[in-house]
Amino acid sequence: MEATKEKELLRGGQFLVKETDCEDVFTPEDFSEEQEMMKDSVIEFNDREIIPHKARFEAKDFALTEDVMRKAGEMGFLGVAVPEAYGGMGMGFVSTVLTCDYISSGTGSFSTAFGAHTGIGTMPITLYGTEAQKQKYVPKLATGEWFGAYCLTEPGAGSDANSGKTIAVVSEDAKTYKINGQKMWISNAGFCSLMIVFARIENDKNITGFIVEYDKDNPNGITMGEEEHKLGIRASSTRQVFFNDTVVSAENMLAGRGEGFKIAMNALNVGRIKLAAACLDSQRRILSTAVQYANERRQFNTPIADFGAIKVKLAEMAASTYAGESATYRASKDIEDRIALREAAGNTHQEAELKGVEEYAIECSILKVAVSEDVQNCADEGIQIFGGMGFSEETPMEAAWRDARIARIYEGTNEINRMLAVGMLVKKAMKGHVDLLGPAQKVQEELMGIPSFDTPDYSELFSEEKEMIKKLKKTFLMVAGGAVQKYGPQLEDHQQLLIAAADILIEIYMAESALLRTEKNAKRFGEASQSAQIAMTKLYLYHAVDIVEEKGKESIISFAEGDEQRMMLMGLKRFTKYQNYPDIVDLRKEVAEKVKAENKYCF
Repeated sequence: MEATKEKELLRGGQFLVKETDCEDVFTPEDFSEEQEMMKDSVIEFNDREIIPHKARFEAKDFALTEDVMRKAGEMGFLGVAVPEAYGGMGMGFVSTVLTCDYISSGTGSFSTAFGAHTGIGTMPITLYGTEAQKQKYVPKLATGEWFGAYCLTEPGAGSDANSGKTIAVVSEDAKTYKINGQKMWISNAGFCSLMIVFARIENDKNITGFIVEYDKDNPNGITMGEEEHKLGIRASSTRQVFFNDTVVSAENMLAGRGEGFKIAMNALNVGRIKLAAACLDSQRRILSTAVQYANERRQFNTPIADFGAIKVKLAEMAASTYAGESATYRASKDIEDRIALREAAGNTHQEAELKGVEEYAIECSILKVAVSEDVQNCADEGIQIFGGMGFSEETPMEAAWRDARIARIYEGTNEINRMLAVGMLVKKAMKGHVDLLGPAQKVQEELMGIPSFDTPDYSELFSEEKEMIKKLKKTFLMVAGGAVQKYGPQLEDHQQLLIAAADILIEIYMAESALLRTEKNAKRFGEASQSAQIAMTKLYLYHAVDIVEEKGKESIISFAEGDEQRMMLMGLKRFTKYQNYPDIVDLRKEVAEKVKAENKYCF
């Protein structure tokens, strides 16, 4: 019990400065019986209602998206995260993420509609609504009787969400507000009954959130643009929404006046980890489809899966999928445990969930970036494995590639999320929530001291890999510490440095998550059963070390000079050097052979 308690108290971002025991991480192999049943029922729904109709989704059949959303509501999938008091299933955070994961791989069109409705369409009311607002709206959203949309982005307000021009003017009796303005890129706009709308009251510094009902027969000053013609997610309804003297009751203000920016940011934290989850089963499916084709397609009288060039692709696709799963479920359980801890301390479910997710905002941003980029690479390699056929609409790869592209843009662009991850970490350090200063000073002292020339004993599984991850953490502390020392609060003006530091941070979290999962499973199921997983973990870490070395060097030579630069570059060399380099060709071969034999992603 003590161990669990200690693990629950690990704060967001502390993975960087505290060691995590493999027993303390949650992995997909830890799903409960209830979660396994949920997973099976979601997969069955996806295979029955979505996959067979892929062509209709690609042909922009918006009515089909709405119809399948209703069916998802009937199955209870729209209310997994909604407390039972409001007509939902009241399941934990991991189950919410799991549902989002396995329902999302049929098509990005449905995945977007589902994510927008359950995340940013419903969540702001369950997290910020008054009791009356929750009783009135959440049951309808949880069952799919109504669908939700989220109106934040405007033509001039994208990444700078708080700069919106939409205004809300209060009536003389203070009972209503009139909203005027324009929103764009609104998912589910074509079939929603409710919108979370952000507008500015007078000259307030921050925007305010409102719950706005929408009825086609009585539009209340709301008009819609035509459906957008998009690269991907073609059957996801995306429209501009115009408000012209739209009257909203003052009772429909969400949280307090000027609280809208806070709502928007916290809703996006949840959205980010769910978006990472929504990319996972797409990756599994892309890899499975690619390996099935590679096993069947013969060239020079040989299945192309037997060629080394194809094995490279299969192995790398598998390794990034495995790391993405490991990190997403690790963070999901941390959030779930943090929520439970806060509820036990007397917080309401609302407060506990808000603070629980906010605590791991750094990890949510890391996951959003890493998994959205991995799914795109995976789809790209999928096209390549299919060759000319991959470029054709007759095979599923080109649609997967197009659908994946949006994931790097919505829920905050990957550039914004990179800067946020490091920015939030520095803020946490300033507040004393994560001690970066102490460990950073220790790294400084280590750089000044004489390195040890002892040859360590690396005979135990992952002993060298764990040492490498410790050294990568030192690299981050050295680089980020040096940059903070030089620029102080002005660091946020140096975006290129922030992005390079973020890439180091991301690789550490992803590689460590894969390692902890594999170590935990090797201990309980035996090393022999985890041979391919051990290979994927080593392969992923090898690439992570390369990225850390490249980004560390880029940073150091950009902000340090003279002796300081030389010392830090020597430190970087020391921190990214293996004692025993892994045989990359062998590792890839082992992973590819496993995937090839199983004819699918099988981990």
